[in-house]
Amino acid sequence: MTFGDGHRLSTPGVRHMMAITGEHRTSLREVRAAVFFDRDGTLIKDIGYIKSPADVELVPHAANAVRRMNYALWPVIVVTNQSGIARGLVTIEDYLAVRARLDDLLAERGAYINAHYFCPHHPDFTGPCHCRKPGTELFDQAMAEHAINPAVSVFVGDRWRDVQPALHYGARGILVPNEHTPFEEITRATRELETAVTLTDAVHMILQV
Repeated sequence: MTFGDGHRLSTPGVRHMMAITGEHRTSLREVRAAVFFDRDGTLIKDIGYIKSPADVELVPHAANAVRRMNYALWPVIVVTNQSGIARGLVTIEDYLAVRARLDDLLAERGAYINAHYFCPHHPDFTGPCHCRKPGTELFDQAMAEHAINPAVSVFVGDRWRDVQPALHYGARGILVPNEHTPFEEITRATRELETAVTLTDAVHMILQV
């Protein structure tokens, strides 16, 4: 089961997403790129299994990075593993409340996320699935729903599992490490993909400005 919940219709600044059908699907998919952000540790501080909206805190540069991608007309899509749901530590209602708080914090700063997707599973509790990153099921769903060409898209996160899907799609992956990112993952990303010090640096790399 996958969990793509789309953007909130009340989010300011979100442009109307036209239905892509028939002959229009191919032509738009050939040119439409997106940026796929991880959530915890990338856009908000990772404090563990976050369940209270009061605990949501943007990481430095997060709002600026999202806003810059909005201005550049790139769809901003969040794909996140939420194994706390499988562990019984977080409910789907908790997840939705935290997601709403993230949206609100960004909106206050003139930024928005086009769509959120999450995996509530963990192999030790719910068995294997294809949507838990680095699995690509949620990315495939997002690309189909938003007419995204994966080869020209970019994957950004603080862990190797967040950026590894870029290799599957022949796309760009940019690791933005923090104090919790294992050294070996930074080394691997440096060798196989790309790294950036901050989200602002990652956006500069994406937009080449």
